[in-house]
Amino acid sequence: MSDLLAVLDYDFMRRALFAALVVGFAAPLVGVFVVQRGLSLIGDGLGHVALAGVAAGVLTGTAPVWTALATAVGAALLIEFLRDRGRTGGDAALAVIFYGGIALGVLLMSLAPAGTTTNLEGYLFGAITTTSPTDVRVFAVLAVVLVVAMVLWRPWFFAFSFDEEHSRASGLPTRALSAALAVLTAVTVVLSMRTVGLLLFSALMVLPVVAAQHVSASFASLCRVAGVLGAATSVSGVLGSAALGTPSGATIVVLVLGVLAVCAVLGRVARPARVVPAPAADVSRGPRRSRAG
Repeated sequence: MSDLLAVLDYDFMRRALFAALVVGFAAPLVGVFVVQRGLSLIGDGLGHVALAGVAAGVLTGTAPVWTALATAVGAALLIEFLRDRGRTGGDAALAVIFYGGIALGVLLMSLAPAGTTTNLEGYLFGAITTTSPTDVRVFAVLAVVLVVAMVLWRPWFFAFSFDEEHSRASGLPTRALSAALAVLTAVTVVLSMRTVGLLLFSALMVLPVVAAQHVSASFASLCRVAGVLGAATSVSGVLGSAALGTPSGATIVVLVLGVLAVCAVLGRVARPARVVPAPAADVSRGPRRSRAG
């Protein structure tokens, strides 16, 4: 215990734990709606595009966080455009972004000057102990924006995720909601890239939600449990990685997998009521503006 408390004497560990707490709580809040819509792999595609943004930032001398955010948001909107306006299905749109992001990221990485490859690997696999004070401030701002948006728009996202056709018929702006959720997912990608890395980001967004589904009896409890599990495993993973000398991202994901296994067993024993959408009158309820379309 004394060794565990000793790590708090270091500034970089305090920053790492704060970043893990923020990211671990915020990512599953978005993941709840992403999983419900059947787009669990969207984070992988956006993560590879964000890698291209990081490489572009390194090449141009720009802060990688902002270039990654810009490219991820652009890719998220492109996915929604391809799904909604074009003739490309959701899985095909993800494939286009996935492979395009990989190709562009590898190309830009090959052009990076010598000595920057290690820095890029930190974004790929996570390097939370190298989080700077500036990174912490940026992550805190992004996390606040993310959580506030999810709280304010939760009734809309709830209705849209469970029954898109009914939401459209009720006058909800489904296209705007879909684009907003995609943008929030892109923000979550950038928020998580220093914690678990761009290659493992989807695990932090999706796995706590899957674990929470086994032990939650309502949608509200699903959101709370997923957020708590994500935060707890992220902080524990950072402490575990410091003690074992393992990568923080991989350690966090392995812990989440262990929690998922435990929740699956508990769910079989307790057999709580399954999470079901609210009645139509409640599902369509949202801010007044939505009623006018």
